[in-house]
Amino acid sequence: MTGGRTREDALEVVRAGALTTVQDAGRVGHAHLGVPRSGALDAPAHRLANRLVGNPDGAAALETTLTGCAVRAGRPLAAAVTGAPCAVRIDGRPAPWGQAVRVPAGAVLDVGAARHGVRSYLAVAGGIAVEPVLGSRSTDLLSGLGPEPLAEGVRLPVGEPAGAVPRADAVPAPGPPVRELVLPLLLGPRDDWFTPAALRVLARGTFRVSAASNRVGLRTEGPSLERAREGELPSEGMVAGAVQVPPDGRPVVFLADHPTTGGYPVVGVVAGEALGAAAQAVPGLPVRFVPLRNRGPGR
Repeated sequence: MTGGRTREDALEVVRAGALTTVQDAGRVGHAHLGVPRSGALDAPAHRLANRLVGNPDGAAALETTLTGCAVRAGRPLAAAVTGAPCAVRIDGRPAPWGQAVRVPAGAVLDVGAARHGVRSYLAVAGGIAVEPVLGSRSTDLLSGLGPEPLAEGVRLPVGEPAGAVPRADAVPAPGPPVRELVLPLLLGPRDDWFTPAALRVLARGTFRVSAASNRVGLRTEGPSLERAREGELPSEGMVAGAVQVPPDGRPVVFLADHPTTGGYPVVGVVAGEALGAAAQAVPGLPVRFVPLRNRGPGR
C-alpha cells in the first residue's frame, strides 16, 4: 500500500487463480533498454472493461488466466468483467458478465473459470493504483518489472473514479476463437531464410496452439518449417506479432511480454488487430496462418 491509502481503498485478493496479473496499456518507448511493452494481451477486451466502468482506456485492470480470481471490495465500487466469457458472482449471487455491476463494501466479486478462451479482464472504477514502473503498472513476466502476480491476501490499491459509470445495456465484443485461430501474416523480413516448400507448409499446414504458450508467445505444434539457409542471424529487434522460427521449425507468435531482440529468423508479422484473438486461443486449437506479401522496391 502506498500514498496513505487505507484498507477501504483496496481490493483484497481472496482467490488468486492460476495466473492473475495487473495490466494496463503497457510500457511504451523502452525497447532500447531491453524492456518489452507488456500490457494486456487482449487489448480490446481490456479497453472495453475500462470503458464500462468509466475509466480511461489504459487504466490498470486485472488479467486472469483460465481459472479466474476473486477479490473483496474495501469500499463500494463499480466493476466489469470482459474477455473470456465466465460466471461472475457477488457474494455467491450471479452477476452479469460484460456489464458494469455494483459491488458493496466487503462483498467478494468472483470471476469464474473461462468457459471459452483463456483470459478475462476485471476492471474497477478508479483502476488498480499500484505504483507505476517506467510509466506503467503492468506486470512483465519476462523482465520481472511491475507488481508480482497476485497471491491470496494481497491488497491492491484502487484509485478515485474518473467520473460517472456510463449506461450501457449491451456492447459489441468479439468472442474468443472457437473452431480455429486465423492469423493474417505479412511475410518478412526473413521469409527468404525458408524454402518455398516451407512457405507452402506455413500457408497450408495444420498447426495447433501449444500448451507451452504464455504471455511471451503463442507457441505452435505441427509441421516444421525447413530452412533454406544455415546458421543464425545477429540479434535483431522484435515486435509484438513477430513470428519467429526456432531451430525446431515450429512458429512462435510473440505477444506482449516478448523479448525485444532475437537471433532466430522472423518469417512474418501477424497483424496487430489479430493478437487479441491469439491471447484467447486455448491449447489444441487449430491455427491457420494467412500469408500476405508486401514486396516493395528491391525485393
